[in-house]
Amino acid sequence: MALVSPSLLAADFLHLDRDIDMINRSEADWLHLDVMDGSFVPNISFGFPVLEAVAKACKKPLDVHYMIEHPERYIAQTAKLGAMMMNVHYEACVHLHRTIQEIHQAGMKAGVTLNPATPISVLEDIINDVDMVLLMSVNPGFGGQKFIENTIDKVKRLRQLITEKGSHALIEVDGGVQGQTAPRLVEAGVDVLVSGSYVFGAADPEGIIKSLRSL
Repeated sequence: MALVSPSLLAADFLHLDRDIDMINRSEADWLHLDVMDGSFVPNISFGFPVLEAVAKACKKPLDVHYMIEHPERYIAQTAKLGAMMMNVHYEACVHLHRTIQEIHQAGMKAGVTLNPATPISVLEDIINDVDMVLLMSVNPGFGGQKFIENTIDKVKRLRQLITEKGSHALIEVDGGVQGQTAPRLVEAGVDVLVSGSYVFGAADPEGIIKSLRSL
């Protein structure tokens, strides 16, 4: 059974209260929050005023994904929100081990994200220190993109690395996760499914979350 972390990026920002109420009622395990800075990725999403408002209203653990440069600057602020997971990009962190340590010291779980072109091998010396690895199955920055097929093989290679190293890291995938791709991802070894427009654009989003969770 997969964990489901719906992505707030696809929610209706005029009616966030309504969409967060839906998440609270649903079987969603976490809420995924994509923070973009317009520099590391070519888009700007939302910052701490929105995160703080969501944190007050959402009853699900917050899965915060920083698509930004220098994410280490925001560890204390993220911990103050009560975030469960702080996820940083391998490509954005010069001193990744230190950043993971600081996230843990702040009381959060630490995740590391890999862009589509970044190989699994970069994680060999860090896989036992992280709680989760997020594989981007689209290029980060925009929702609604087409799923990159290579992600299936990448998940399998990551699952093999986790097994070989005796790591307890979860595997999360974000991008193009919907009815056709989700079962294949879970079969390949994914633990957590992030889904945005497939959930929030559905006539019955709670039903979609339930179906993803049953995989």
